[in-house]
Amino acid sequence: MLAGHSTNDSPATVATGDRLSEAMHERLGDFIGRTTGIKLPPNKRTMLEGRLGKRARSLGLNSVADYCRFLFDENGLTEEAVHLIDVVTTNKTDFFRESDHFGFLARVAVPELLRSRKSQHSPLLKIWSAASSTGAEAYTAAMVLDDLAQRSANRFRFSVLGTDISTEVLRQARRAVYPLDMIEPVPDELQRRYLMFGRDRERREVRIVPELRRRVSFAHLNLMAEKYPVDNDVDLIFLRNVLIYFDKPTQTAVVQRLLRHLRKGGYIIFGHSETMIGASLPLKQLAPSVFQLA
Repeated sequence: MLAGHSTNDSPATVATGDRLSEAMHERLGDFIGRTTGIKLPPNKRTMLEGRLGKRARSLGLNSVADYCRFLFDENGLTEEAVHLIDVVTTNKTDFFRESDHFGFLARVAVPELLRSRKSQHSPLLKIWSAASSTGAEAYTAAMVLDDLAQRSANRFRFSVLGTDISTEVLRQARRAVYPLDMIEPVPDELQRRYLMFGRDRERREVRIVPELRRRVSFAHLNLMAEKYPVDNDVDLIFLRNVLIYFDKPTQTAVVQRLLRHLRKGGYIIFGHSETMIGASLPLKQLAPSVFQLA
């Protein structure tokens, strides 16, 4: 399918080898911005060229220039859009990243949520990791909740949903296999209960235990969509370290859409670099980057 790509450059799409022309960088940036809300500033061009070069060669193309021609001159964008988004999105994640947020979940959020629903027998708490990447955040929340459920006098159930725009990271999240060095922040007791260590230690990988995997689900979701196919009674939303890639109007619009799915009195947690985002919304700040829906 790709072998017959044209070798003729059009003025709008010219790029040399694995270097992007200014016009092509703008064209890619326009598509990614409209589709995902993510901005591709000029200082990210070298990073983008490297990632696009790898994708081009995986398709049997010789260069970024050939890849751009395929996208925009040969109608390849329709079938390649999902993969292009995978290429340009940044998916930094760790277990117990910004650990004070999980301390808040355990010490404040869960007890308060259970107190507000004390009339319910074994209430179901719903947690949403709205930019879940490869799943470390969602599984961390599940570890904390399961540990609490086992120790708490108040019985409760929980479910965790992870969503992301990248299909590749969602595939990894569902597989739930992680490099051994990635789980270092997980406390030893939780490692023993929630991680499986393979017999082949040379592979240096661990997997989340099936009992926990069953409590966590993952789904594809673009935060730029006008509607989200998510329940409207979520108790706590993690939206950490993704809004920094959006401009201010997009940040506000995304959070407003998310709040439609948060129950009154529920919590939304941003990244520590995003503490001011909730200032103009119907949210009460409880701690740095931690807000409650009024």
